[in-house]
This record gives sequence, C-alpha cells and structure tokens, in this order.
Amino acid sequence: MNSIFRSKKAQSAVEKTAEIVFTVCAFFAVLAVLSITVYMFMNGTPALAEVGITEILFGSIWKPTASEPSFGIAWVILTSIVGTTLAILLGVPIGVLTAVFLAETAPPKLAAVVKPAIELLAGIPSVIYGLLGILLLCPAMYSLEQKIFKGSETHQFTGGANLISAVLVLAIMILPTVINISESALRAVPASLKSASYGLGASKIQTIFKVTIPAAKSGIISAIVLGVGRAIGEAMAISLVSGSSVNSPLPFNSVRFLTTAIVSEMGYASGLHRQMLFTIGLVLFIFIMIINLSLTRILKGGNKDD
Repeated sequence: MNSIFRSKKAQSAVEKTAEIVFTVCAFFAVLAVLSITVYMFMNGTPALAEVGITEILFGSIWKPTASEPSFGIAWVILTSIVGTTLAILLGVPIGVLTAVFLAETAPPKLAAVVKPAIELLAGIPSVIYGLLGILLLCPAMYSLEQKIFKGSETHQFTGGANLISAVLVLAIMILPTVINISESALRAVPASLKSASYGLGASKIQTIFKVTIPAAKSGIISAIVLGVGRAIGEAMAISLVSGSSVNSPLPFNSVRFLTTAIVSEMGYASGLHRQMLFTIGLVLFIFIMIINLSLTRILKGGNKDD
C-alpha cells in the first residue's frame, strides 16, 4: 500500500516538474516574440517619422545615396507580394500532391528513394540553391529572354536573373517543408476513417480527396503557412537569381525583394539609409504576420472547430 502511495507521489512530482518546465519554455517563446516585435518597432519607426509613411510605402524611386535621396519601396513591396504568391501557387500544389503520393499510393521501394531525397533538399543551404540557379536556371531564362525580346530597343536584358528565376527557386525551396509536414499529417489520419469510406463504396481516389485530405487539413495548413514563411523570408538565394534591381515585378525584369533589399545594402548603409533598412525589416515583419494570420484564417474557412 505504501509503495502505491509513494509511486503516486513520485508521479505527481514528475508531472508538476514537467508542467513547470513546459510553462517556462512557453513563457520564453512568448518573450522572444515580444522582444523581436519591440525591437523591430523601436528601430523601424524613426525613419517613418522622418521620411513619411506615404513616400516610403507608395514611392517607386529608391535612391538612398543620391544627393537628394528617395526612399520609395512600393516596387519592392509589390515584388515580394507577387513573387511569394506565384511561388506558393506553383510550389504548394506540387508539394501537397507529392505528399499524397508518398503517403497513400507510392510503392514502398519508390517511397524509400524519394523520401530521403526530399529530406536532403530540406538540408541544402539556401546559398546552394542560388548558385544552382545561377549555373542552371539563369542561362535558360536568358536564352528564353533573348528569343522573346529579340530586336527590342527598350527591354533591359537581365542575363536570366529576373522575377521568373526567383519564383522558380522559391517554389523549389518550399517543397521540402510542404511535403514533409503534409505527409506526416496524412499518415496520422486514422485508418478507421479510410476503412469506413471504402465500406461505403468510395474508390481510393475518392477516399484520398474526400476523407484523408480533409482529415489532415490542420497539418496541411501548417505546412502551407511554414512554406509561405520560408518563401517570404528567403534572402540569400533570391539575391543571386533576382538581379536585385528596383523595378516593377514583370516576369523578365530584374527585381528586388524586401529581404534582398536589406541584405544587399546593410553592409555599407549609414544614417537615415540604415534606418530605412530597419524600416524595410519592420514592413517585412508586419507583412509576414498579416500573411500568416490571413492565410490560416482563409484556409480554415473561419471554422472554429478546425
């Protein structure tokens, strides 16, 4: 009898200790988010007051080192929106369908080959994606650009470093995140749901798209949100294949994203120019929060039960 009470007391102590540890970890996670938020607003708002929100957000000319500097980032913001959206529209369907293939229909031997390859993609540094883009993708895009704009006197040739190259690289980079998390969510769907679907006469394809994917909706949404975060926050690879020039986000234009604007100029910026780069970081920070919250709400369809 005493041993039972001692066992219960020991179990209770372990549970209380675990509860304290988890609470502390959660507190530090929240504290980290709050600290980053406060830091970004403290360093990003001075330039807003000095230059003006309207000029910064709606101005299209970025000349921070000119005798009469201009700090318009409208094209940079629009490029980030367009580039990220296109990368998501291209990468997410491929990623989710690949996850469905691996989890539901792939032969075990083929899955044993494809799965490690996808995990390897997740571990490749972003700069390697950029280098591969320069060596393989940019020459192909430049060849296509030369054919499309042959004889043009107004087009500025980019050498293949343009919006299309950046979008393709981003789409490839988000694939491992979307595939791995979506596959885990699909494999976690109870087999009883599938059996019930088959018992009602549904085919395998009908079961996948009408039962399995809806049941794994929460995990797939998490995968998409993380993929969006990866796409929005990428800098190094994009700086190598986008051309890093402030232009309108047309397919064959050399463009600059919010992240590449910070990376390309932080090394030599000073004074108001440096403050403006922190303001760009603040815009990026707010942009990511809005996109993630909006995307989560849209994908969940506003259903509180999800």
